Amino acid sequence: MACPLKTTDPRGAVVNEAIDLRVDLERPDFHLGCDLSLPSSGITVLFGSSGSGKTTLLRCVAGLETTFKGRIAIGEHVWFDDAKAINLPVWRRPIGYVFQEASLFDHLSVKQNLHFGLKRIKDKSLATQDLSDAVELLGIGTLLDRHPNALSGGERQRVAIARALATRPTLLLLDEPMAALDHKRKQEIMPWLERLRDELKIPMLYVTHSFQESARLGNHMVRLENGAVLRSGPLNQVMGQPNDSAVTSITAIIEAKVREIDSNWHLARVSFGEGQLWMDASHLTLDQAVRLQVAARDVSLTTSEPSQSSIQNVLPARIVSIQDGVEPSQAVISLDCHHTTFFALVTRKSVETLALAPGKMVWAQVKSVALLS
Repeated sequence: MACPLKTTDPRGAVVNEAIDLRVDLERPDFHLGCDLSLPSSGITVLFGSSGSGKTTLLRCVAGLETTFKGRIAIGEHVWFDDAKAINLPVWRRPIGYVFQEASLFDHLSVKQNLHFGLKRIKDKSLATQDLSDAVELLGIGTLLDRHPNALSGGERQRVAIARALATRPTLLLLDEPMAALDHKRKQEIMPWLERLRDELKIPMLYVTHSFQESARLGNHMVRLENGAVLRSGPLNQVMGQPNDSAVTSITAIIEAKVREIDSNWHLARVSFGEGQLWMDASHLTLDQAVRLQVAARDVSLTTSEPSQSSIQNVLPARIVSIQDGVEPSQAVISLDCHHTTFFALVTRKSVETLALAPGKMVWAQVKSVALLS
């Protein structure tokens, strides 16, 4: 597939280049303003409610919006800069764009749809190889002779993504690719999107208003509201912010690996950083990489190590910060557990009674661990 955006520092080390988006777009009833530096790998989720500016920002990146001020640059490659009168047309921007609807040609087979996207590629041999890789990556080899009207919604979107990848993009844009799918079809396509995230070196901007999609797929998150950036940062950092009406549950997202399956008790031991958790072993296999969700409401704190407890997961932790919760009686505590961030939702009375403060060592009792699937 296409190589990641990289450059070399003076010492010869490989350095990832940032995606810089500075947009100032004014309309009679809407203003989009952002100044972002985004990572050049993984999935950056553009998250917010309808009308927050997610798709408009994506269209600015793609070159479909031009009546704005600012700068769009992928590393050293400047696509738009109004101060320097730079505005590359859409066809000169090396992007792949996946819309809510697959927009395939029904009169063409899947194979013909895929090859249609190669027309503007000069190096056909490399593009053909990339297309072959995309077909394998997205598991659509058995669909090539079928027509779009004979595909499920999830299959159509996988074909649309493969077609976008066939153009050898340096940036993949996905505008709510699962919005038109029912729950079953979303579950069908989600593992393929995870595979894209984990195996491709192409950065992706992913528009959604779904908390679940964000938690399962994202690496980085940009929270938009009414055209303004509320927060931008690593997924776990943004999702752990209290007083955010769009984030309905303060949650820690944890990357882990299955290290042991206890068939007697149907439990799995998963490791993260230097720590470990026990969880339900259903659908898990040894050495499987997993993404876990631990809600703040499922974490309680104690100042001494508990014994004779029904809670299986008790972790030593250091309090990083204490913030007000949504309710006046609540406090959200950020914890460093084995160099991984967890959150605990407790009462303010507990904060005072236990003399909780940043820097204090506590024990975090994790009552529930959910597999993001």
